[in-house]
Amino acid sequence: MSEPAPSPLPSPVAVIGCGWLGAPLASALLDRGAEVRGSATSAEKVERLRAQGIGAELLRLNPQTPADDPALTRLLDGAAALVLTVPPPRGAARETYPALLAPVLRAADRAQVPRLLFTSSTGVYPDEPREMTEEGAQAAPDAPSVLLRAEALAQTSVVRPVVLRLAGLYGPGRPAGRFLAGRKDVPGGGAPVNLLHLEDAVGAVLTLLQGDQAGTFNVCAAAHPLRRDFYPAAARALGLEAPTFAPDEASGKTVSSARLRRETSFRFRHDDLGGEGGR
Repeated sequence: MSEPAPSPLPSPVAVIGCGWLGAPLASALLDRGAEVRGSATSAEKVERLRAQGIGAELLRLNPQTPADDPALTRLLDGAAALVLTVPPPRGAARETYPALLAPVLRAADRAQVPRLLFTSSTGVYPDEPREMTEEGAQAAPDAPSVLLRAEALAQTSVVRPVVLRLAGLYGPGRPAGRFLAGRKDVPGGGAPVNLLHLEDAVGAVLTLLQGDQAGTFNVCAAAHPLRRDFYPAAARALGLEAPTFAPDEASGKTVSSARLRRETSFRFRHDDLGGEGGR
């Protein structure tokens, strides 16, 4: 028996954070007939998005951004869904991450946006040698609390939230073979790899936008080769110097995306992590 046709995408969709993940996502939504609005942090990026037909706005978030900020209002008023894909800042500013997101969530509540998808990270899970499911972060005392606090903020929004915990991203311009190329005595060679291709990250968001699920979903490829096997092969496939690993017995977590596979129609295109250095 054939599978039922997927539901149409909601429209308009606001993508807050059109960076390495958000920009391809906005393009994919546009290609599928949705009206797309997006934010960028530079005038140059805004113009590139507008040239594609995306209703782009210049938006530089800070904790004092008001809920009725004009750019946020134009992005969110009348939107059928919001995808919030703003990564945490680097360095000491990382602790401000939940406060940076709060104005967007207040504005979404104000605009009564009915659907929210928030991209988080499998970095919430402790680096322990066991399988990590969506419940695994709750008992992790060393989990990056800033990510869990951001997730909690998104999940208490009045809009219907979905949290996607994305594994380590690779893809165009960010091949996995470059990550450790040329490094010596890298620790953790016995730990499994948890990676996700950009195409699958975009595809998972599209699938969840078409569904009615809520809650938290891990998004990670099924293949989990050991770091000491995967990264040297991936580097050599790009013609780069292979890394070497320290002779330790370290092991680590294996992220399970069983819930996503079980509860949605999404099918990974890069479940085996592919060849050519993980392009």
